[in-house]
Order: sequence, then C-alpha cells, then structure tokens
Amino acid sequence: MRTIRLYDTGTRELRRFEPRDPDAVGIYACGPTVYSRVHVGNARPFVVFSQLKRFLEHEGYGVTFVANITDINDKIYDAALAAGRESAELAREMTAHYLQDTGRLGLGRPDHEPLASEYVEQILDLIGALIERGHAYAAGGDVYFRVRTLPEYGSLSRRDVEQMDQGEGVEGADLKEDPLDFALWKAHKEGEDTAWDSPWGRGRPGWHIECSAMAEALLGLEFDIHGGGIDLVFPHHENEVAQTIAGRGRPLARMWMHNGMLEAAEGEKMAKSVGNIRGLADVLDEVGPATLVLYFCTGHYRQPLAFSPESLEAAGNAARRIRDAGRRLAPGDSPDELAVHRDAFFDALADDFNTAKALPALYEWIGEANKRPDGTGDGHLREMLGVLGLESLLAAEEGPAPEATDLADRRAQARAAKDWAEADRLRDELHELGWEVRDGPQGPELVRAP
Repeated sequence: MRTIRLYDTGTRELRRFEPRDPDAVGIYACGPTVYSRVHVGNARPFVVFSQLKRFLEHEGYGVTFVANITDINDKIYDAALAAGRESAELAREMTAHYLQDTGRLGLGRPDHEPLASEYVEQILDLIGALIERGHAYAAGGDVYFRVRTLPEYGSLSRRDVEQMDQGEGVEGADLKEDPLDFALWKAHKEGEDTAWDSPWGRGRPGWHIECSAMAEALLGLEFDIHGGGIDLVFPHHENEVAQTIAGRGRPLARMWMHNGMLEAAEGEKMAKSVGNIRGLADVLDEVGPATLVLYFCTGHYRQPLAFSPESLEAAGNAARRIRDAGRRLAPGDSPDELAVHRDAFFDALADDFNTAKALPALYEWIGEANKRPDGTGDGHLREMLGVLGLESLLAAEEGPAPEATDLADRRAQARAAKDWAEADRLRDELHELGWEVRDGPQGPELVRAP
C-alpha cells in the first residue's frame, strides 16, 4: 500500500491515513436536503467522496461509504407549504430526483444512503444521552444543546465561541438558556404536517443531530473520515462533533475532510440562496456525465472551483482526447515503460487526493502511448480512469446509423470531386446527427461530435 496523506480540518494539517481497520474503512459525507432538485454544486462532494472510496479500494482497503439524505428540515416544510403539498410527498419526489440525477454521473451509489426520517429512534436515544449527561435541556417542547458545557466546543472551526451564531435566528430565543445553544429537538408547530412522538412532546429533530445519529448507527464511533462541503464546518459539523463527544464520550470521526465550493461569476459561491445555480440534471443534459466528472477533477478538492462554459468546454475537449486514445488502444496489459506515468497518477492521489496533479500524469501516459505502434494495451489507462469513475470513456461507442454512414460516403465522393461546398454541406448534416468526420492516414472516420 502507498503512504496516503489527507488534510484533516480538525488538526489543520496533512495526516498519514491510518485507519482503525484497513478492511473496514468508514466514510460519511453529508448529502442534500431534499426540498428541490439538486444543483451542480451539490454534486461536488458526491463526486469527491465516491472517487476517494474508489481510490482507497484500489490501494487495498475495504471501504463503506455512507451519504445521508436529509428529509426532515425547515426548508422542506417551507417549500411544501408554499407549493400546497405534503412535506413527506415533496421529500420523496426530490429524493427520487436526487438519486436519478447523481446516478447519471456513473459513479455508482454509496453503500448506504440513510433517510433522517428512518433514524428518529436513534436520534431520540442520542438526545436522551445528552440530557442525562447534563449537556442538553428541554424547554417548551424543544430540546437544546448547552454549548458552554463542552470546553472543546469550536475546536473544528477554530472560532471564538463568543462570536458564534448558530443561524437559528430568533427561533427559540426565549426558550434558550444561552443564545449560543442550538436545537436538538423542535416542538411541532402549526403548518408542519409531520411530527414524531418523543419524551418532550411531539416534534421533529434538528438538522445537526440527524447526521450524528445516522453516522453512528451505520459506521460506529471514531470512524475514519467525515466529509462534506467547506460551508458545513460551522455550525453543522462543529455541532456534530459536540453532540457525539458530549453524548458518548468518544469522537464521532477520526478525520474531517472538506471540499471547496463551486464558484460562479466573480468568485461568488454557487448556492440556491444566492440564486446563481445550475441544476445538475440540466448540466448533465448539456455536457454529459464524463465531461462533468472530469471537470470536477481539474481542481484540487479542497480549493474553490470556477464553474463556467469555458471550464466545461476544456473538460469536454479532454474527455474527447481520452476517448480518442482509447479507440487506438488494444485491450490488455500496458507496456512496462508507461508504468512511470501510471505510478505518478496514483502518487498524486496519495498526496491529499490531488486529482488536479494526477490528470497531467494521465495525459502524459496518453501522449507516450500515442507514439507507440498500434496494439498498445489499455490496462494502465483503464486502471486510472476506473478510480475516477471515468471508465465509460473506454466503452465501445454505438456505431453510426446507416444514414450517417451514407452521408460520410457522399462527403468522401464530394471531396474526391473537389466539390468543397457540397462536402461542407454534408459535414454539417453529419454534425446535426451527432457525428463528425476525422480525416486520418487510414481514411475518414466517423466519431461522436462534441
């Protein structure tokens, strides 16, 4: 196994990856709140941690990847009320869209995708433990976490406790012992059409306690990697840390990894609240899954990533380069001489999962392979692309329809007769059918148009 180093938000340093059990590595990544269709920015953590699982498995680890779905949340109640729908129905519909949209990325599914609504019993158990230990209190049907009872609170986000704002506004302000405290359980309110029984009255869980309970239920305590977007460090992940250490006396996770955000124009975060989003399904319709996944790989996962037509176009060109190379390769083992580039690719991933540094090694491999005689095996390329979830670029494409083949033949005849206008017209017709002609040393070849 390679020595793998990953950046831990908790310690602010690169740490050697040393799992509690190499055969049972646990990864938990926070998934979406399903009140609307997910946008392309929501896909970044899904891609990053799906690929990280593939890489760790390539290196010989056994991995269980959990990505939750938040289907109990204020935003769902508000969206359902505005649409005149039942909140559970809306959540089910948006969950189905999320599964469909992320499924199109071609990365497979996480091993577990728990719904918060299915883990209320475990949530109640953790809240009860917090109350019993004096870290939480009931007030008016709500339950709140006593932030000041945990001296290490703020250790993940490195924030001054006095400067923290839980983002709960005025909700529950008159019930809290301290404005710093945050909700673990919320009493049922008028307009909310779903609620669960609890020792403190009917209501539903707060957002933060959901993830602590689901992660513990599926991965146990002190699992290896907890991930999510950098925007979740505070308050969500900070509160997850606090809830588990206070309620169980042990850490929830051994390492915290956070991906940077997508940025639209002028470095602005892409978010629904900002109003500058692109739907994941729309982007997939526009550029296809391989191009979008490859685009995500062009930046280091911890850094912001600019989202623009130009960046997608560059990724599409790179995807075509890889696909073209694959057509020229034979199935089977690759020459040993090319292994240096394959090794550089995986060494880059071992250095804080640096896909942006790994891609040039992959392109170097392709460049060297292109210089070799026909028959070079595609084994190394298939291995590298498999870890990134881009093996589809090597899949045999469905051949052109007879109509496209006929147009290509007529274009070749027009070129032979030096009727360039007719050749150009036929080329445009081919492009409308989704094909273009590449004139190579062995004659014209039909390939998928961009």
